[in-house]
Amino acid sequence: MHFVIVGGSLGGLATGIALKALGHDTTILERNTAPLLHDQGAGIIAGSHALDFLERYNRSRRQEVAVRSDRRQYLNREGNVVHEGGSEQYMSSWDLTYHLMRANYDGVANPYCDVPPPDRSHGKAVYLHDHTVTAVVDAGDNSIRVSWQSTSDPSRTGILDADRAVGADGPSSFVRSLFTPGLERKYAGYCALRGTVVEHEASSEARATLANRFTFYHGPGVQILAYLIPGVHGTVEPGQRLINFVYYANFPEGSPELDGILTDRHGRRRRITVPPGLTDPKAWEHQQAIARERLPPQFAELVCKAQRPFVQAVTDVLSPANEFLGGKVVLVGDALASFRPHTVASTSQAAFDAMLYADYVAGRVGRDEWKRLTMGYARFVYKRGVDMGERSQHQLLPLEEYVRDRDEASVPIRGEMFPESATAI
Repeated sequence: MHFVIVGGSLGGLATGIALKALGHDTTILERNTAPLLHDQGAGIIAGSHALDFLERYNRSRRQEVAVRSDRRQYLNREGNVVHEGGSEQYMSSWDLTYHLMRANYDGVANPYCDVPPPDRSHGKAVYLHDHTVTAVVDAGDNSIRVSWQSTSDPSRTGILDADRAVGADGPSSFVRSLFTPGLERKYAGYCALRGTVVEHEASSEARATLANRFTFYHGPGVQILAYLIPGVHGTVEPGQRLINFVYYANFPEGSPELDGILTDRHGRRRRITVPPGLTDPKAWEHQQAIARERLPPQFAELVCKAQRPFVQAVTDVLSPANEFLGGKVVLVGDALASFRPHTVASTSQAAFDAMLYADYVAGRVGRDEWKRLTMGYARFVYKRGVDMGERSQHQLLPLEEYVRDRDEASVPIRGEMFPESATAI
């Protein structure tokens, strides 16, 4: 079969790798004009499904893909540890994961890992950047037709015929919009301010507190967390790793504060994300001043030392279905359900959806089971994220409540482990 995959980030790559390994041909259409997506500057949690995916499909010699955290801890305003508990988790980076997947998908050489040798049992893998999808229509005869135009030169257009189309084009999915008109991302009332600091550039006090631990602070209308991730080119050498932070702060919809934090250095008001390098210096200086007033010193230091911070408005969107046109069009990952970052499950969802869809295509899982598990995962984690976000950002709770939320969020969610209520949420 031939699959056209719309979106060339982690979800699209994971799906392409899984289908390619079955012997199917895949073509990824990515709208970005660059051959490689730029480093997002973000840490990700390598959850059980993400690790399972890499164990199953990573054919490069690089096996060390994450930094281990051996426990979670919570600080008070003064920076003292007031609660801690054992919880083994693995933290990686978006750029290491992306380049590892590109090496495995279409053999792109990079400084992060080696390129695996070709496998004749695999299908063809084509990655086309500068391709914005403009239509996905039923072509009859059990086929689908995908139209595209060049992102940089709209006069250049084309059509691809395939057996299936997979929408892996993120929370603002164009593919999803074609089949669920009127369904849009909704702003949740707060933003995630994100950044990294090279480990050796942090003070000895901050390093001592944060090293190999998942660290949190909660205050009225604010939450911040930090963990270590691989550094430049995926290095995991102590001192060269990155301390990644995610700082949640409330910005009421329509407020001058929200407009200010989402306006980039060139004066452009962004809708969802201000990318690394484009954050307005004055707006960030204001957030640094607030951080010094409201956060523990270790966290305030990170916010003040971050060189390329970026901003993401936290949003919600959940598709009512994962397939359309009788299964000719399928949604995976963030295109199916955009989870709030508190769940640390977006990368795991991409891996879960890709593996389960490949199992369905291979006949190892029936259609009803594939739909039940995929939609059950999406609905369950989506609701969990909304609940966690509303509690942490809009309610003043005792520390024990925040700890309980985190404990529940860290439980691995595998298909066979869904609670009975998951598919009914």
